[in-house]
Amino acid sequence: MKYSVCNELFGELPLAQACAIIRQAGFDGVEFAPYTVFGDLSSGGINKGVLEVRRVLDGEGLAYAGFHWLMAKPGGLHFAALDPAVRSKSLDHLKRLIDASGRLGGGNLILGSPRQRSGFPGRSARDALGYLEEGLASVADTLSDCSSFLLIEQLSADQTDVVTSFEEAAAMVDRIGSPWVSSMFDFHNAAGLPQRWDEIIGRYASYIRHVHLNEVDGRAPGTGRSDYATAWKALKDSGYSGWGSIEIFEIPPDPKTMLEQSRALFRRLDGEEDTQGRDK
Repeated sequence: MKYSVCNELFGELPLAQACAIIRQAGFDGVEFAPYTVFGDLSSGGINKGVLEVRRVLDGEGLAYAGFHWLMAKPGGLHFAALDPAVRSKSLDHLKRLIDASGRLGGGNLILGSPRQRSGFPGRSARDALGYLEEGLASVADTLSDCSSFLLIEQLSADQTDVVTSFEEAAAMVDRIGSPWVSSMFDFHNAAGLPQRWDEIIGRYASYIRHVHLNEVDGRAPGTGRSDYATAWKALKDSGYSGWGSIEIFEIPPDPKTMLEQSRALFRRLDGEEDTQGRDK
């Protein structure tokens, strides 16, 4: 597994400083929330942001891992909006992000964005699912051109009513039938499902192209009581070699120490080093 860090856990810290900490803590890449680096998310803002992201990553020797929170901003986006113009605007926004991903070298675009895919009064969850599926299928060629993957994220039922299980995610991927559209695994989101983490990974390994690393309460790996050992074994047994990206739901007071502790946990799980960093 390659290890990356989602940049929004640094809050307002400048990108260059955040990336320096990520490198010093022993990580390989960075996953970005687009609204944190692309300003108003217009074409001009994205173009400028791509150049800055590329400059900073290259300066630290880090790789671009992908994007998440794709549709969080600008406001008003929805795949299943009643207004066709809003649906079209939403897909145009997604295509701009895919293009930006391609210019950064290609990566994974994690589609969580619960509010922008859920049903609402006047649009049932079933119909919202249909519009989402149609939209993702329509960008498959753009994904191919940009060497990027669109990954539908299973979310808990308290966040959305569209794709709340791995069964639903896998079924959507199969119906779309594009190698550029798949799914991913998030420890926090999977915590409320009836299956164990290792059972989910074992059953849906062929759909997992990205992994979000976090505790069941959304904090950093290793800060809670989660036992990752069987899940790590399932990932290894499946041959997974993609990104494992720390995505948490807080801004820690000391990001560097938090990342170092998480990286030490991953080394132990990988059987590479002990807690002092000495080779075994």
